[in-house]
Amino acid sequence: MTKIIGVIGNSIPLKEYEEIAEEFGEKVAEKGWLLVTGGLGGVMTAASKGAKKKEGITIGILPGGEKKAANKYVDIPIVTGMQQARNAIIVRTADIIVAIGGGLGTLSELAMALKINKTVISMNSWDVDDKVIKVNEPQEAITEIERIFDKKKK
Repeated sequence: MTKIIGVIGNSIPLKEYEEIAEEFGEKVAEKGWLLVTGGLGGVMTAASKGAKKKEGITIGILPGGEKKAANKYVDIPIVTGMQQARNAIIVRTADIIVAIGGGLGTLSELAMALKINKTVISMNSWDVDDKVIKVNEPQEAITEIERIFDKKKK
């Protein structure tokens, strides 16, 4: 089954995080993994844009009730009408969560992921638990993800 990588982070565009997210999205697509985000702006748009540059597939779990709210890089918009509660769907859908920057919405997703023992990788994001894997750049995150997937195979 294809692996799904969740990217969470700032919904407000911040150049420093968007560049990281776009590069990470490219690397996810190069591996043939699917990308899931909240489908809106900021880090979500940047990661999806990166994945699309490399012909990846992107999923957007939308908080509102309309598909047209998705950023233009989302292939599969999933309309929930659940507002912030949709964060639980993102966390449950992803095999691994990667946090890039982020505010309180990101913190809620990160906490949900840790609560259900999902792997969380942080690039310039919240440091809430010793279970969060801290990395400094996208390739380091990819290396960690590969290590985790290899470990689960055994």
